[in-house]
Amino acid sequence: MSSTAPGSDGGQGRGVAVVTGASSGIGAELVRALRARGTLVVGLSRRPSEADEHEECDVTNRASVKAAAARVLERHARIDLLVNNAGVGARGNYLDSDPEVIERVIRVNYLGSVWSTLAFLPGLGQGSHLVNVVSVAGTVAVGPYSASKHAQLAFSRSIAVELAPRGISVHTVNPGFVETEGFPQRERFGPLVSRIVVDPPLVVQRLLEAVDKDKREIFVPRWYRAVAWAQALAPGLVARVRSRAKR
Repeated sequence: MSSTAPGSDGGQGRGVAVVTGASSGIGAELVRALRARGTLVVGLSRRPSEADEHEECDVTNRASVKAAAARVLERHARIDLLVNNAGVGARGNYLDSDPEVIERVIRVNYLGSVWSTLAFLPGLGQGSHLVNVVSVAGTVAVGPYSASKHAQLAFSRSIAVELAPRGISVHTVNPGFVETEGFPQRERFGPLVSRIVVDPPLVVQRLLEAVDKDKREIFVPRWYRAVAWAQALAPGLVARVRSRAKR
């Protein structure tokens, strides 16, 4: 089984990649990086992207995803790389978030990945790669956005097991705070704390390294893994500290 992304130094040639949420942020940066490698990139998003081919698609709409995938698979029978990157933010907690916001983050961040994976599954085969761009938020417990990413993380880990017998590698990417159009972050913090915010090129670099080197779950930057460990090893302590901070 190949463990190298299409168009990389592994010599796979001009493979085909599909990127959801391709019009901005991490998705747009990934489109540029893959094209620079010589990969033919198909972008899926509601707005136009810089991909070689673009399909207008709303990942929350199962019919829209299925129709877009059918058009792409008619042109490209094999998909070497599928990246579930489409996402939407939702700051706030359950007590002050509108029900529509709670529902939307679940439909975009979680179900969007599920529908896209299932729709493109006929094109994924031995040596193909699936990447789910999740979040450090998926490893902690902070409101509706975190819950949507928890679900996406569980999906990514689950589908990795289910697709392994088919020779399809699944990679989970957990970025921390990333400065993008849809997720402006640096304005939230002071000059010193804003250093914890990274830019899309770093996330894309680490994502492609994960595919090339067959790393199954990564954090960007790496030190964010400590946050996940704290939540997993001492959930009660984390909850108490956060509760006191809100008083």
